[in-house]
Amino acid sequence: MSEKQLQIKQTEIVNDFLLIQWTDETDSVISLSRMRDNCPCAACEGEKDALGNIYKGPPQRMTEQSYQLKGLKPVGYYGLQPYWADGHNTGIYTISFLKILSAEN
Repeated sequence: MSEKQLQIKQTEIVNDFLLIQWTDETDSVISLSRMRDNCPCAACEGEKDALGNIYKGPPQRMTEQSYQLKGLKPVGYYGLQPYWADGHNTGIYTISFLKILSAEN
């Protein structure tokens, strides 16, 4: 099954981990701290302008709430948007990025 066809079938938060079941019947486990520390949003990761310069927001002060996941929202067929307890919710984690994060666990 190609990455374009692979979709998220089910998610579950267990303790400090996100468990994902994929439509190809495989499973992934990602630590919430790894997810948050690798947030792909423009404020955390930065965004490029037309010349390739990267702009990002000021470093965020992480607290215990920064690593507590309050919810997940599907984004189309291609990813998830987590809602963290500290109010951060602008990162969209694509399926391919979630697979990379799970491989690093």
